[in-house]
Amino acid sequence: MLEFLETLHWAGIFQIILIDILLGGDNAVVIALACRNLPHAQRMKGILWGTAGAIIMRVALIAFALTLLNIPFLKIAGALLLLWIGVKLLLPDDGHHDKINGGSSVLAAIKTIIIADFVMSLDNVIAIAGAAQGADPSHQIGMVIFGLLVSVPIIVWGSTLVLKLIDRYPLVVTFGGGLLGWIAGGMLVTDVMVIEHLGTPSTALKLAVEAAGALLVVILGRWLAGRKAAKMAKAAG
Repeated sequence: MLEFLETLHWAGIFQIILIDILLGGDNAVVIALACRNLPHAQRMKGILWGTAGAIIMRVALIAFALTLLNIPFLKIAGALLLLWIGVKLLLPDDGHHDKINGGSSVLAAIKTIIIADFVMSLDNVIAIAGAAQGADPSHQIGMVIFGLLVSVPIIVWGSTLVLKLIDRYPLVVTFGGGLLGWIAGGMLVTDVMVIEHLGTPSTALKLAVEAAGALLVVILGRWLAGRKAAKMAKAAG
């Protein structure tokens, strides 16, 4: 166990935890809504089994995504998607949980949690696969599992605290959006086709593209957020 911890890529682990906390706030809402109709004594059982199922499903999806990222052009597509996810993270939330129904049994609640998490986890999967790609391939899944095991309990049981922290320090969200742009830049220049045609990027070039991705997300996200907030205020007034 100690040897495994020593070989982990800790910068990647930090990125995975931060990404999952920022993009995984929906998980806590989904779990709460799915379990709201259960008897009080069964709620914890629904939460625990639903969370476990969601983690297993997400690890399988990320393992699949890590394999797919070795196919030409997929990192480019993933990078573009990640840039938009980063921008979307900075936009005001409209709320989109009305269609999640509470289950009347533990099994129904678990099913709801896993299906909803599957539908909503594309952003997490792409971002976490991008964060893990710089590590030794033999350690990537270990990093993903370790990062999820640390971050998911924080999301589920500390969601209120995390949301208050984010509300009080909006810079946390801005930093998270910039991090997604940074990862997208790294994915872009390490795509199989890019390397085949332009060669392996130098450290300086990779850093420059990563920084450009981070700046693009923050600048575009803040601009669109300002426009959206003004539109919402006008509609409300």
